Amino acid sequence: MSNAQRASFTQALPFWAPMILIPLIWIGAFQGGWWTIAVPIVAWHIFTIVDAAAGLNLDNLDPNTPDDTLFWYRLITLVWPPVQFLTLFGILAFTAQADHLVLWEKLVLFFGVGVVTGTVGINFSHELMHQRNNFERWLGDILLSMVLYSHFRSEHLLVHHRYVATPRDPVTARYNEGFHRFFPRVLRQCGQSAFAAEKAMLARKDLPWTNRKNPFWRYWGLQAIMLILALLLGGWMGLLLFLVQAFTAIWQLELVNYVEHYGLTRAHLGDGKYEHVKPHHSWNAAHKATNWLLINLQRHSDHHYKPDRRFPLLQNYTGEEAPQLPYGYPLMTMAAMIPPLWKRVMNPRVRSWRKTYYPEITDWHPYNKALNPKPR
Repeated sequence: MSNAQRASFTQALPFWAPMILIPLIWIGAFQGGWWTIAVPIVAWHIFTIVDAAAGLNLDNLDPNTPDDTLFWYRLITLVWPPVQFLTLFGILAFTAQADHLVLWEKLVLFFGVGVVTGTVGINFSHELMHQRNNFERWLGDILLSMVLYSHFRSEHLLVHHRYVATPRDPVTARYNEGFHRFFPRVLRQCGQSAFAAEKAMLARKDLPWTNRKNPFWRYWGLQAIMLILALLLGGWMGLLLFLVQAFTAIWQLELVNYVEHYGLTRAHLGDGKYEHVKPHHSWNAAHKATNWLLINLQRHSDHHYKPDRRFPLLQNYTGEEAPQLPYGYPLMTMAAMIPPLWKRVMNPRVRSWRKTYYPEITDWHPYNKALNPKPR
């Protein structure tokens, strides 16, 4: 290994932190009891504590760094899908038949599995779906099928990135909209908007939605395979546990979506058009440990500004360039589950953001309305 390769490996190593969660799942399955809750404790609490100790990472890699020097960074996203697949279905087969685990232990354990498949798995699929080669995109699709949320790819690429911070984006949380209202709205609207976006793309090519090029056929097929596999390996108990982890993963994803753009809006230019996406249209967080866990997802301001950048090249922004979260995503998503606490922490920040970037807008009522998205 050359000196350059060693340096790259050393820099990339912290981003392999999600692998810590895999043995914790297996220990929980074998030991039972309080070990079944180990994953949420580590993912939410331990990483938040390490955040407080490690501080912020304000350093940026050169955004023009060539792809071939990012091997050790990319490798974690390529290794994770088979590791998650083997862990999910291995644990499912073992747990469904495990006599030493009572029902509540099995359910709690698979809640923890869902924290992993949502916090890490969906996040890695997000990184993979943004890449241009089909192999990585397929890996992203396989990860999403394990949580029955395959349409997230279409919704994210065709709707969210296009309409983020506008009323036409379902997953941009409106100002003063609590998570418990946001979550059912998003579950309903995201599938509809994703399907409508793909249908519209096919229509522009004079093709019906039933055409085999519609990715929803692939989505449905992969999800059916995952459900059948869960049933074959674990019977009805296995299917139940699979559904518990899938719902937990979706809940984790939408909690993060809620945090990322809460209350932020792009200026309306008239005739249904909005200003271009800029770094100040996403909440940024430079917290070191949770960015290791989430492969820099918290550098979300740059992700929306430059969606094609791989995660190690995402740039950090200062408080003058983008709004900053007071804590990393794990603690912020816990706060989001308590709407009065969330609004007490975040509403003053949204109002300050408005005064900073849009002092000319005096009537924010139209921007606060949760309108139904109508993708073009």
